Amino acid sequence: MFADSLYTRSLLKVADSVLVAEIGLNPAHPLYAGHFPDAPVLPGVVQLQIIKEILEGHLERKLLLKEMRTCKFLRIINPFETSGLVIEAKMKETDSLEVVASVSHADMVYLKAQLSYTFCSNA
Repeated sequence: MFADSLYTRSLLKVADSVLVAEIGLNPAHPLYAGHFPDAPVLPGVVQLQIIKEILEGHLERKLLLKEMRTCKFLRIINPFETSGLVIEAKMKETDSLEVVASVSHADMVYLKAQLSYTFCSNA
C-alpha cells in the first residue's frame, strides 16, 4: 500500500524472532499535503500500517490486525526532520502473530505498541 511510494526499505534483518527494518520516508508524498500542509506529520495509523506491511513482506503472508493491547505515540514524525526510521518487531507466532513493535530514530522512540495479528488466507 505505502511501500515504494511513502517509504522505501533499505535494510531488513531478522534474528531470534526480532525483525529490524530501516526505512526512508519520502517527504514529497502527497499524504503530507493534507496531513498537514504547513506542518507535515506521519499519521499514527500509517505508522501502524508500515509495521504491518513490513511484517507481511517478511512472512510472505497477509495479516489482519486482531488486537492492539497498547499503542503509545511518543513523538511526532516530521518527514522533513526525520526521514530515516528503524522499525523493530519482536514476534511470537502461535495460531496468531504476537508483536511488540517500536518505531525509532537514533535515541528517539516515536511509537511503542503491542499488537496481535491473525493470518489471512492467500486466496
